[in-house]
Amino acid sequence: MDIFEAINSQRAMRRLKPDPVPEELIWKLLDAAVKAPSGGNRQPWNFIVIRDDETKTKIAEWYLDGWNKTYGPVKQAAMASPTTARTYASADHLANHLAEVPVLIIATFNTSGVAPVSTSGASIYPAVQNLMLAARALGLGTTITTLHRSHEAEVKQLLGVPDGVDTMALIPLGYPVGKFGPTNRIPTEKVVYWEKWGQARER
Repeated sequence: MDIFEAINSQRAMRRLKPDPVPEELIWKLLDAAVKAPSGGNRQPWNFIVIRDDETKTKIAEWYLDGWNKTYGPVKQAAMASPTTARTYASADHLANHLAEVPVLIIATFNTSGVAPVSTSGASIYPAVQNLMLAARALGLGTTITTLHRSHEAEVKQLLGVPDGVDTMALIPLGYPVGKFGPTNRIPTEKVVYWEKWGQARER
């Protein structure tokens, strides 16, 4: 698939079929992830692939707790707005069905000896995006989530993640129930300035 086709049709796929994902395809995604840019070529990432039902169920319980605490209070307002109702409903579906997703991938970041935390994502999130674009090219659905981090200590203990390593993202992976893009975004001209802030330009 052309890279621009993958970019323009990639969207958060939160409704995923329980069908297994071949290990060969998982490796392809991970190969794409580790080709991402990395400051100083440190490559401070690791990826944990989770397919065990018991492990997924436990992580799903913590994820749902994080979802309910963070977004439960705003459900009524979110569902009342046509612009947010669909997104909220799909995210709510994922929160209540995460254990049924065939593969969970947790991206971790080695924090030892790194610059301030505000820059730590500069190396891991390009790798996550590579993984997600590769998934799109192979017809697999993903989304980037972080709600498991409300139980970071428990997740790390469950997975044996050592001190000095943080989990940065959880990526559900599977064959999508719905269709890919096109993605709806604010027009590029509305968010781009030339030379100085506020200097917009028409194409």
